[in-house]
Amino acid sequence: MADRRGQLASRVRDTLAEALGATRTRLSAAQAELTAGRERLARVERAAAAVPARVGAQRDRRVAEIDARYSTRIAELARRAADAARQEAPGCAGADWAGWAPTPARRAEPPGALRVGTVRIDGVEPVPALVPLLDAGHVHLSGDDRAGCDAVVSALLLRAAGRADPGAVRLVGYDPEQLGGGLAGFAPLGTAGLLTFVGPGGLGPLLDDLVEQIRRINETVLAGEYASLRELAAATGRRPEPWRVAVLLGGDELNRHERGQLDRVVRAGAACGVHLVVHGVPLPEDPTVTRVVAGVSGARIGGSAGLPVRLDPPPPATLVTETCREIAARVNAGPPPTPFADLLPPPELMWREDSSDGLTAPIGEGPQGRPVRLTLGDYPPHALIGGPSGTGKTNLIFAWIGALAARYSPAELEFYLLDFKEGVSFARFAQGRRDPSWLPHMRLVGINVNTDREFGLALLRFLAEELRRRADAAKKHEVTKLAELRAVDPTGHWPRIVAVVDEFQMLLAGRDVVARESADLLEDLARRGRSQGIHLVLASQDVRGIEALWGRPALVAQFTLRIALPKALRILAERNDAAQSLPRWHAVVNAESGMVEGNEVARIPSASDWETWSGLQHRLWRMRPADAAPARLFDGDAIPRLADAPDFRTLAAPADGSVPRSPVALLGEIIDVQSRSAALRLPRAPGRNLAVLGTRVDEACAVLDAAARSLARQHPPGTARFSIACLDADADPIARALYDDLADDAAWYDEETVGELMAETADGLTGPGSPHYLLLFAVDAAAGALAARAGRRTGLEQLRRILHDGPERRTHVLAWWRGVARMRADLGGPAARTDQIGAWVALDTHGGELGSSLYPGTGGPDWYPRPWRGLFFDRAVHRTGQVIIPYGPSR
Repeated sequence: MADRRGQLASRVRDTLAEALGATRTRLSAAQAELTAGRERLARVERAAAAVPARVGAQRDRRVAEIDARYSTRIAELARRAADAARQEAPGCAGADWAGWAPTPARRAEPPGALRVGTVRIDGVEPVPALVPLLDAGHVHLSGDDRAGCDAVVSALLLRAAGRADPGAVRLVGYDPEQLGGGLAGFAPLGTAGLLTFVGPGGLGPLLDDLVEQIRRINETVLAGEYASLRELAAATGRRPEPWRVAVLLGGDELNRHERGQLDRVVRAGAACGVHLVVHGVPLPEDPTVTRVVAGVSGARIGGSAGLPVRLDPPPPATLVTETCREIAARVNAGPPPTPFADLLPPPELMWREDSSDGLTAPIGEGPQGRPVRLTLGDYPPHALIGGPSGTGKTNLIFAWIGALAARYSPAELEFYLLDFKEGVSFARFAQGRRDPSWLPHMRLVGINVNTDREFGLALLRFLAEELRRRADAAKKHEVTKLAELRAVDPTGHWPRIVAVVDEFQMLLAGRDVVARESADLLEDLARRGRSQGIHLVLASQDVRGIEALWGRPALVAQFTLRIALPKALRILAERNDAAQSLPRWHAVVNAESGMVEGNEVARIPSASDWETWSGLQHRLWRMRPADAAPARLFDGDAIPRLADAPDFRTLAAPADGSVPRSPVALLGEIIDVQSRSAALRLPRAPGRNLAVLGTRVDEACAVLDAAARSLARQHPPGTARFSIACLDADADPIARALYDDLADDAAWYDEETVGELMAETADGLTGPGSPHYLLLFAVDAAAGALAARAGRRTGLEQLRRILHDGPERRTHVLAWWRGVARMRADLGGPAARTDQIGAWVALDTHGGELGSSLYPGTGGPDWYPRPWRGLFFDRAVHRTGQVIIPYGPSR
């Protein structure tokens, strides 16, 4: 029992020992694991303690990277925004007030937005804050910062006025609270009609007028072709209407009608250039309305939740006033002309038009920006242009000629141009020393002809002859109009002719033969020229006082196309005073004989300055036909040269060396269209002698010199004799030069030997010998010497015999007498016959002195002497005298 207990106890003890060992083992393992866990925990705690610092550092580094990247991006975006703002608001639209000046946009360029302040971003240059207005919408101002609102209004108006051409922005102010004081700085614009004020109670009529302007522009200007004026300007390059900006600064609550009109302006105004700048009057919500809230705590664009901005200070008062004064002065001076290029077709379309049915070309642009066209054809056939000096007649003529010449080739159109006022502006149409080019259409240019009315008459005679030629051709082909003639005779040369006569009243002034014949020819050309393509354009300062038109209403009635420049009188109908209010560079064009209902106002481009015209003329000159010849240029102030005369160049001695049967003495240039020479034929016939009458030495010598040189050109050397007797010391240089040039064919005589010449010549009149020409310079000075000569006949008697018998024996006298009375004395006294003087040239000799013995009829010719002009009359050829210009010195 005891053993069993012992065994049991031993067994229990062993079991307990094993359990104790195992427990101790597990305890050791647990303690080791605990220690390891504590060590892991410590490591985790240490690692966890390091994470925030590392993550924070990484976060800070990342935030710094993001901040740097976005700061750069914001700076780039701000720079781009500033560049965009400068492009959208260039020049004065976005410039600071320091150094600010108007910078009008180029033609048809959108005006862009306008700056009112800046957007501030830390570390970045301020970005301009812009507000769209012109051609864009309206601006509504609100907030408790009245000074800020006033600054915005001033800035918008000044920048808008500076960005547009002078006069292109018109302001209307409604300021019932300050009675216009809010816009006082812009008052100088009122002197040019660019600023008007509406008093208290005038808001309704103001809105009604704005609505009416919008309706008119939509109906007559846009006319369904364009959605807005901005689109029209972009498409055509023209803006026919100004911008109208109504500034509404407070007032009473609007009634129902006013509210409705205001809503209409908001909806439709921007497209028609009608805009509102409003403070104190509510505007309806609309995409075209930009709202600016100016509060004491700051300002925002786009409403109370919009973009925060810092408003600019108001523009300096002196800047506003000076700018407005300058704009008003430029507007009062008149609008600038439109570019001349606007009248011209593209280069590839030049000379493409056909003139069979008429001539049509623009002369300028109308109020709606559309071209105003002038037509010359069956109706209207002729034009009358009027305007005081300095209003642009010459410029208008240049513009019209350029527009026509660019459209019609020289085969379709020819010009004849005559300018009676002093000046050479029209000389550029002809070939000159400065510019070798000429207008290919121009056939005749007459300048400085104010004292040469005969040249105008010569032009009318030329046109009358051309009219007769065309009428004969029309009869031959059994047609009546130019278009029909060109259709049946396509190979004929039948261009339309436009004859322009500036200051034409000079041609018709007075009651002499020139005025009467000119009026008759004008009336005939005006009446019949239309059917044959001959059109007259007459320009004058004023038709009042043109005596030759009295009693000729039929003549004026033919000029149904009237063009009146500013302040023109009596060009339009009696009750049509539209020209009195025209600004500079404008004209009233009326194709209804001046009746009010035919008025069209045209803005005329600048076409008369050298550079503007030169480009077109050179282009057309390079396009000229191969056989084109320069226009005939007649300059009343120029003295022609014998060597340049076409008739002189054609003179030549007979090829067989014989003596010409009827040699020709050229005396001067005829005042006519063809640049012909006055020619005196010297056949073997009674009276074929020449007398030059007057005291002007140079002119008398020039006539005799030209006659001798032209005669010598027709005789082979040694076949003709030239006896030169100079009895005036002042004439000696010219006579000596002639003697030297004629060389062996000439003999020289003076006062002492002239008697011998008379005796020798008179004694030699026994048969038709060789041609002998006596060139007697101041022959009346030798009267004493000739009278004192001894013998059966005195020297004067011998002279009379030579005059009487010489021409039939090829001996001709070409003599200069210094007065008609002196010539009569040499011929035998006041009652002496003058038949032996078959031709004469009167210089400073009045027509009444010539009398009936030298000139057919009674009282003598209508001749009033003027420098370097002569009246040539040949009994065998002329019915009336012929005005000539003596040729200048040959050396």
